Order: sequence, then C-alpha cells, then structure tokens
Amino acid sequence: MSKSEAEQRLQLLASAAHLGHARVEGLYAEWAEYRGAGGRAFPLNLRIAGGRVYVAKNLSGNARIRVGDEILALDGAPAGRWLARTGRHISAETPDLANSILEYDFPMYLWVEAGPKPSFRLLLRTPGHAATRTTIAAATTAEMDRNATGQPQGLDLDHPLRDARSLGDGIGYLRPGPFYNDQAKTAADEWDVSAFKAFIDGAFRMFDREGVTKLIIDLRGNAGGDSLFSDVMVSWFADRPYQFFSSFKVRASADAIAANQERLEHDAVAAGPISRRFATLYARARPGAVLDFELPPSLPNPTEHFGGEVFMLIDRQTYSNAVAVAATVQDYRFGLVMGEPTADMATAYGAMEHFTLPVTGAVIGFPKARIIRPSGDPRSRGVTPDIAIETPIILTSDDEVLQRARAIALHH
Repeated sequence: MSKSEAEQRLQLLASAAHLGHARVEGLYAEWAEYRGAGGRAFPLNLRIAGGRVYVAKNLSGNARIRVGDEILALDGAPAGRWLARTGRHISAETPDLANSILEYDFPMYLWVEAGPKPSFRLLLRTPGHAATRTTIAAATTAEMDRNATGQPQGLDLDHPLRDARSLGDGIGYLRPGPFYNDQAKTAADEWDVSAFKAFIDGAFRMFDREGVTKLIIDLRGNAGGDSLFSDVMVSWFADRPYQFFSSFKVRASADAIAANQERLEHDAVAAGPISRRFATLYARARPGAVLDFELPPSLPNPTEHFGGEVFMLIDRQTYSNAVAVAATVQDYRFGLVMGEPTADMATAYGAMEHFTLPVTGAVIGFPKARIIRPSGDPRSRGVTPDIAIETPIILTSDDEVLQRARAIALHH
C-alpha cells in the first residue's frame, strides 16, 4: 500500500470507535495535493436534513440542477447509502455529527470511498415535480470556481469572519469567529489572543455606546478553538466565576506524556500554562491512571461588564470549544441559547494528543480526557437550545434564522 492507502485503512479502525477526537490525520493534506494537481471531484455541495440529501450549491455547470433539489440516488445507489459509505470514514460520535461534516466534505469522502471518477449519474427531485435523471462531470477547482459565477448566493458566515454591529431597537449582533488567531503565521501565533481581545473589547464598548441591551452572539458554523480566547468574550457578560466543565478526567499514558513533553521542549509559547499543568499532573502518575485535571475558575471582567440580556445562536455546525461556550452559557444561565441542536458533543472525550506510527509514519490523534459539561450531565449529546429555531433547508443571504432570533430577542 501507499502511505495514503494505509492511512485510509487505519482510519476505518479509528472511526469505528465513534469518537470525534480519535482519528488518523493526513487526509486533508492528501486531498489538497490531489486537488492542487488538477484532480477532479464531485461538483455539488450538500445539505443533509432528516437523512435526506439536498443540493446546497451547484458547481457543476449543469443548469438543470437547482439549489434545493433533493438527491434521491447517486450512480444507481440511494443517497442514504452514500451517506453511510462515506460516513464510515469519519470519526464521529453520532450519524448527525458525521452528516454535519459531510455537508462540508462530501466530495473528499466520496473520493476516499469510490476513488477518482470522471462523472456522476444523479436522480433528482425538484419540489413539486417528478424525479429526473441527469449526469454531471467531475470538475477541477478552477472549473468549479468558474461555475460558481452567477449562482444564487446563500448565507455566508465566513465573510467577514468576525462581525459586530447594532441591529437597531437596542439589539446588538456579535459573531466572534473561531476561538483562535486566524491570522497566525506560526504555531505560537495561533494562540496569540491580543488581536482577538482587541476585537471583542472594541465590540462591547461599541455596544455600550449604541445603547445595546440585548445581544445576539452567533456561533453558527463556528469551528471552536481554545477557552483562552472564548473566556475573553464570556467574561464580559458572566456574572460569577465559571468553568467550562464539571469534571475533567485524564488518563495518563506514555503517548500522552511524550506529546505533552514534546510541546514543552519545542514550542513552549504554544504550550503555555496548560501543558505545564499536565506535566505536573503526569509527574506523579503511573501509566493507565485516571487523574482529575483541575483549573482555576474563569472570572468575570473586573473593570467592564455587559449587563444586558445575551442570546446565543447555535446550529448543527457549532463545534468543539464553541459547543463548550454554549453549554457554559446555558448551564450557568448567563443567557438563552437559540437555534438548532449542535451535532458535536457537550460532554465528550477530548483534549486531543498525537503519536506517530513507526513504519507508515501515519499521525494518530487520540483523546486523553473525558470532559463533562458544567451541569454534570454525563450523556454524550449536543447542546439543545432553550428556544428552538428551525433552520430552512437552504439558507439565503436574508438569513431567516437571524431574523427570527432578532424577533425573539426584541419581544423577550
């Protein structure tokens, strides 16, 4: 086997654990290399809802396919069977979490499962019409970029990545973006919180000037990051000390200890105080022992505070630390959580580390800790919103969900 083939085979073993943080790394780099060399791929983006598959974006150049069409079959097999076949390569606690990832990466996982293909046969159904068959050609990145021209523009939560503004009537809107430094040039820069803090502090001061008394914080599509960043935001409206967990238990192992020591020796800035705490914990532990990892509570902002109401907006693609933020706000009653349930877990195995297999060189990620949400709920499940807002199959640039959230905040 090639290294890539070996990694894909090993990933099937890792994904069988049904843990999002147990996985074989490398696939995204291999996919980028394939696409960068002109590799052709499935030219549709998906929206998956209730086990049914819809066209979210048409990059095929085939005008017969419309956004919102349901994909009934692909190459003669039902769409649901393709979700199962591609989803088996994904490390995820639940099918819903795997499907939320497939909405981003279905072309990549189809390539892993079926290999390069020149074309794809589709059975489609437009709402209110009979099913029709069509064939689309696989496309390069350049071809997809050209085919995107003139396509309907759906909701784009990445441009700008961070956003703060007044919506009028005393309502503010904050999209903090990911909880890491997205402008990082080095690994150490990734955890430089200064620019993020300047943005958050400036946003809350602007809300004060604008007379904002109700704030919508948008965590939809948020990849997460680190509490070093999210605490900067939460501290503005927290009314008492808080933690993002009620229990944080770590299993000591040779691989976890070695990974932590590697960070401390070669990237001390990125490692920071958390890795030093782990080193102290490991120093008195035998391999296999389960240890309680302790952190001091995070504190409210000592000098400035937002005293208005907070409404946190989440969706199926709120991930990782962003889920922990939503759970913290809900469990400490710092605000109301709105939207749709997260697919990612609020109580989960995480605090990921890595080791390298000696023959293939494959990098393996594994979770070293079990982290239980602040409420103490041990169930492996996402954050369920206090106020449900149904997400349309296809979100337009009008952002119907935000409009509904604004109406709820206005009359709350």
